[in-house]
Amino acid sequence: MSVSPAAVAASNPVATPPAPNPTATSTPTQADLLDFVRRTAADVDLIASLPLDPEGRTWVRLEGPGGSEAWLIGWPPGTGTGWHDHADSVGAFVTAAGELKENALAVRLPADGWKTLELTDGVDRERRLPAGKGRSFGRHHVHEVLNESSHQHAISVHAYYPPLPRIRRFSRSGPILRLEQVERPEDWQ
Repeated sequence: MSVSPAAVAASNPVATPPAPNPTATSTPTQADLLDFVRRTAADVDLIASLPLDPEGRTWVRLEGPGGSEAWLIGWPPGTGTGWHDHADSVGAFVTAAGELKENALAVRLPADGWKTLELTDGVDRERRLPAGKGRSFGRHHVHEVLNESSHQHAISVHAYYPPLPRIRRFSRSGPILRLEQVERPEDWQ
């Protein structure tokens, strides 16, 4: 994730989302993560507390269920993540305000050992996610998330388990997907 200078200061405390679901297991499943992000996205006060920057994404780390990594993220108009995956983590996200678009690939990529792949026809998926809508996903899910609005911020809640060991970033030109960078947690500090 990249952040502008006006992003949340490191001295801010970790935000506390709604109480966890008492039926959730100690190792959260995709369903547990989706339940968590839905409940958290419905917390109007928490969503309103996120500082928004007109130039770049902002975020606050949340306490996720069962040791998961969770984030509240603000998206200025016209911003996005670029193509990436979350390695061996499963995850979920829900739009809390505005609308996001997810472009995803319905294909499992090799874990390692490649730089360029040619994608076959029919692997592209697109989802529009207005406020209150979201999804969960499995390991090695390749996607990009975008706020295509020209005038409205979007806010979303994300959770991953296990906490992100790495993120692979890709470029895409037509059917060609190229591994550009591997980021590790120390890169986000």
